[in-house]
Amino acid sequence: MCSAFPSRRRDRAALAGLALLLCGSGAQARELRVCADPNNLPFSNQAGEGFENRIAEIVARDLGATLTYTWWAQRRGFLRNTLNAGICDVVPGLPVGSELARPTAPVYRSAYAFVQRGDAAPITSLDDPRLKDLKIGVQMVGDDGYNTPPAHALSRRGIVANVRGYGLYGDYSQPHPPSRIVEAVAKGEVDVAIVWGPLAGYFAKRQEPPLQVTTVSPPFDGARLPLAFDIAFAVRRDEDGGAFAREIGGALRRHRAEIDAILADYAVPRLDGPQDPQPQNAQAKETTP
Repeated sequence: MCSAFPSRRRDRAALAGLALLLCGSGAQARELRVCADPNNLPFSNQAGEGFENRIAEIVARDLGATLTYTWWAQRRGFLRNTLNAGICDVVPGLPVGSELARPTAPVYRSAYAFVQRGDAAPITSLDDPRLKDLKIGVQMVGDDGYNTPPAHALSRRGIVANVRGYGLYGDYSQPHPPSRIVEAVAKGEVDVAIVWGPLAGYFAKRQEPPLQVTTVSPPFDGARLPLAFDIAFAVRRDEDGGAFAREIGGALRRHRAEIDAILADYAVPRLDGPQDPQPQNAQAKETTP
């Protein structure tokens, strides 16, 4: 037990402060402040059920930090209003190459994917001639119909009239609103949908019967339109000259096997690791954990 008994009144304040420093824990408990969407499965939700929630828990544990969240809908302006406003220090899922944040080492690499019913012959390429006649669902960003890469790629091929857009954000009053495009395939509203890989894999295997998911190949359309992305944690660009990003990257590397198992559990199609990105049929998906 520690105590301080100053002999002179003028020294009491200084000695009391020293006693607190020596007798306390020695440092404040570390906090990993994360900004995430509270309604965006399979990535994150407020119940902590997304794979980004689970990976953030691993990183916090590795760093000896308490994990805390600021919940913010992932819309336009998300980084400006959260990470870059200083209300958190980490965003757990951002494409490498963003000019608005500094990435860590990548967590995974995924691609857009074709989602079809289980009895359909798999489509693997945007040049498949069947796409000219099938009803195709694509994701659109925002109320102005801003096009995602697959929509641009189809437009370049003159495939427009048979394309139906589904809002990437959807009706936020409903659970996991981006899943509607996958449900549209299951209901027969469209014959095939081109969906960001993690969203496609997670919700396709939850349909009855499960849908098949095939990553788009090749991962670039032409020379300048990427259809595959490395996804990383992200910190502010001015954060410690990158030291914080390297520290988080180290935690991710140390727990690579555990993180790979989480991504497989959520059926994330991957181009970088243990999961085979080739076409998977409905029967195979029924046995996926």
